[in-house]
Amino acid sequence: MDFSLSEAQRELAALTRRVLGDRTKPGQHGEGGFDPGLWRELGRVGVVDADFGLLEQCAVLTEIGRAVAPVPYLPSRTTAAAAIFAFGTPEQIERWAMPVVRGERVLAVALPDVGAAPGFSVEDGRISGEQTAVPFGAFADGFVVPTDEGVFLVEHADVQRQSVIDAADAALVRLEGVSGASLAVSAEWLRLRGTVGLCAVQLGVLESALERTARYAREREQFGHPLAGFQAVRQRLADAYIDVEAVRLSLWQAAWRLAEGLPAAEEVATAKYWAAEAGHRVAHTAVHLHGGVGIDVEHPVHRYFAVAKRIEFTLGGATAHLRALGDLLAAEPA
Repeated sequence: MDFSLSEAQRELAALTRRVLGDRTKPGQHGEGGFDPGLWRELGRVGVVDADFGLLEQCAVLTEIGRAVAPVPYLPSRTTAAAAIFAFGTPEQIERWAMPVVRGERVLAVALPDVGAAPGFSVEDGRISGEQTAVPFGAFADGFVVPTDEGVFLVEHADVQRQSVIDAADAALVRLEGVSGASLAVSAEWLRLRGTVGLCAVQLGVLESALERTARYAREREQFGHPLAGFQAVRQRLADAYIDVEAVRLSLWQAAWRLAEGLPAAEEVATAKYWAAEAGHRVAHTAVHLHGGVGIDVEHPVHRYFAVAKRIEFTLGGATAHLRALGDLLAAEPA
């Protein structure tokens, strides 16, 4: 199968790269991991447009990963706004989704890890519960909340900012007897979209980390020779290249099936397994081959390492998704 980007997807990725290249710096730690000015700029130039499908959004997310850009494109556009456009009422689209595509509003999605129950429940029409480490929750203007009785849009929540390894924005979100607007989408639909988007971000993170490491290995000399001249270094880089390509192939296979409306739970679990397992290996390769500077928290490679490690475990790590994949395969008729 050919998973090459279309001309429109390539142009969108190039536009995203230009905007992010002008506004972000490798290793930059923003206040809370969110740059509202950059988010508005992406909306202004049309990157957050309502007409883009999942494949176009994954092309954008890959560029966001390459730049480790502090913008809420994944939860706000790929997951929340996409669900509202597909399943919401006209009033919900106008109130919740349209401000997102203009870069004026941030929506967070309180998703549990794969295999875990929702952190929220409904009693007498009121929502209560909590979810930890909700991406961009501290700056969200609204929340998409999966519960045991469906998915709801909630405007106000008790939010406590949390620190995560790469200084991205996250929050503990609590609801206690809060009312919400019902959204006719399943929590599984949200989880599959969110997981695929996360894999796209990881692809960009690993691509950039590997490119930076390969460049460093060509330029850095040891014992009078470039690091890249040593066989062990070349083998490590070759293994990392294979890992990145595995992430790329599994991501686009899962994204294509979702975009076509085909069953994709197995493909999504496979993609997240590779994003987690390969992400672990490539991130450590980048640090190890940079030597002493690789553990300097002010060096750009540290930011890529930290982001890759966070994505490795977000929405479930490699083992959790292998278990999910095993359950799916075991449920198939013999």
